[in-house]
Amino acid sequence: MSSANSSNSSTPPDAEAIAEKVFAALADPTRRGILAALASHGPATATDLACRLPITRQAVAKHLALLAETGLVTAEPGERRRVRYRVRSAPMRVAQQFLTALARDWDGPLDALSEHLDQ
Repeated sequence: MSSANSSNSSTPPDAEAIAEKVFAALADPTRRGILAALASHGPATATDLACRLPITRQAVAKHLALLAETGLVTAEPGERRRVRYRVRSAPMRVAQQFLTALARDWDGPLDALSEHLDQ
C-alpha cells in the first residue's frame, strides 16, 4: 500500500494507516449495515440500531466501539444519558484518496501497456 501513499502529496502522511483501519472496519457486513443505517436515518443510539438491525444491542455496541475507534462514528450525549452515534466521513475520504492514488499508479502502466499492444 505504500506505493499509493507516496505518490499523492495531498494525502495525509498517515493515510495508509487510516485506510487500513477503515478497510478492516468495513470488511464486516454488520459494521457496514450499522454505518448504512446511521447514514440513512441520522444519529442513533445502540438500542435504536438494534431495533433496525438483526443483531442484539450488545453486538451493536461492540461494533460501534470499533467504528468509533476507527473514527468512522462519533459518540455524542443524547437524552437521558443515552449516547447517540453519528457517521464521520473524514476517514472514508482518506481511504478514498488512498484508493484513487492506488488506481492512478495502476492506470498509467496499464495505459502504456495498452498503447504498446495496440501498435
